[in-house]
Amino acid sequence: MTLKDLNIDNTWTLFLDRDGVINKKLEDDYVKHTTEFEFIDGVLNALRILNPLFKTIVVVTNQQCIGKRIIFPEDLELIHQNMLYEINYLKGRIDKIYYSPYLAAENHPTRKPGIGMAMQAKQDFPHIDFSKSIIVGDSMSDMEFGRNAGMKTVYISNEAKTDERIDFNFKSLIYFAHSLTQ
Repeated sequence: MTLKDLNIDNTWTLFLDRDGVINKKLEDDYVKHTTEFEFIDGVLNALRILNPLFKTIVVVTNQQCIGKRIIFPEDLELIHQNMLYEINYLKGRIDKIYYSPYLAAENHPTRKPGIGMAMQAKQDFPHIDFSKSIIVGDSMSDMEFGRNAGMKTVYISNEAKTDERIDFNFKSLIYFAHSLTQ
């Protein structure tokens, strides 16, 4: 199966992980300030390309740095406001950002691989159909989130990985975006 076989049109929803998909992941650390947030090469162009292809584009991100009291929710909101400003300025779009502030040990239903954030998105955007949704992420918990909600899964990594939870592999979001338009 290829992405073309899915017949993606503007009734589909795109779920994006943040760290490792949109911005560079900090090794053994968290993005705590706007100055530490750095877009991955090609992401802003990818979001411009993806904008007209999907009805809804949302971010779903685990942010246990809040639960660990490393940053406050207001800090995260500022990081996200700046991120959205740059994306919108360059003709990209993210309709809403969902985050789970809970610690991994809490096993909260909003924390991926739980589907709480997907359910929040469906509540806000009732037209979302998980069978016509794709999650793009860089971790197995992202892939499990997608599987648990009934979505197609796209794994972002420099190395192609074979796993029953992964439908498609791409090196980055821009490669994924180009695959939909070529």
